[in-house]
Amino acid sequence: MTTIMPQGELVRKAAAYLAEQRAQHPGKSLATQLDEAGMRFNLTPLDAAALERLFREEQAKAN
Repeated sequence: MTTIMPQGELVRKAAAYLAEQRAQHPGKSLATQLDEAGMRFNLTPLDAAALERLFREEQAKAN
């Protein structure tokens, strides 16, 4: 049986996954990690762009 998740839930899971991956692999580019999350969680281009903005803003605040 296949479980269908609402798109918002997938975006939340993708954000958590990206945060974990950024912490574990800080040298890996954000673009590569976003591509991996996009494939893993079947994100739309708009979802991926929103996550990119979020993580770029976080990165800018940290610097």
